[in-house]
Amino acid sequence: MGITTVYLICGWFLANHVWREAYSVETKKAVGSLRIVQFADSHVGNTFSGEGFQRWVDDMQAENPDIVVITGDFVDDDTSKEDMEAACAALGTLRTTYGVYYVFGNHDKGYYGPAYRGYSGNDLIVELEKNGVTVLEDEIVLLGDQFYLIGRQDRSQDQMGMPRATMAELTADLDPDKYSIVLDHQPYDYEAQVASGVDLVLSGHTHGGQLMPFNPMGEWMGLDDKRYGLERRGSTDFIVTSGISDWAIQFKTGCKSEYVVVDIQGIL
Repeated sequence: MGITTVYLICGWFLANHVWREAYSVETKKAVGSLRIVQFADSHVGNTFSGEGFQRWVDDMQAENPDIVVITGDFVDDDTSKEDMEAACAALGTLRTTYGVYYVFGNHDKGYYGPAYRGYSGNDLIVELEKNGVTVLEDEIVLLGDQFYLIGRQDRSQDQMGMPRATMAELTADLDPDKYSIVLDHQPYDYEAQVASGVDLVLSGHTHGGQLMPFNPMGEWMGLDDKRYGLERRGSTDFIVTSGISDWAIQFKTGCKSEYVVVDIQGIL
């Protein structure tokens, strides 16, 4: 009983508190520097409300980011319209050099249709854009003539018979001297991403494996290419965050809730 109680208390704390996780990535490209703040898997309404999200937005703002990126599952199937709108309004308070960017995760469009939660994926887009967030759906933007930002549709599009663009298609016309950053909710397309020559891939989705001792199961079963953290494959760096919140249950063990700060440094 005592061990179970400690396990549950620790799991609740690890899910409901938010840590800062920082990485430094170097490149031989002459692109200067860029500070990214990334978060994923907020599943708004679970460990914090839409209004409560402002606390973590303020912490992210204090990092003085050049760009903030949201790598999917901003909302959940059970996120109320009121919480969704309040969370989008919180994002509207961010001030960055190049803006705030978002890609869809597998939950954002809602598995049960708009009637279930009172809004659709398109309604979410409208609310995000109203608050200054750029939504990328297999689209590319150029930041400061040095950094490409490639925002992918979620892998679930493929699974539902609505294929997303391939990495080869997305990168066909990119200048290789510029630094390329991919936002892809699920860490699952590593082989194609390495082959495409992109420099950095940012993902979420795994929740760090969620619960010990089952944390590595996604990798063992071939559902994910990586569960958590920073790894280089070929010339591509991959970062997977455990997410800023939780899904369905308010417990994490063997991982924690976090936002990520990535400092990219090119040659001077």
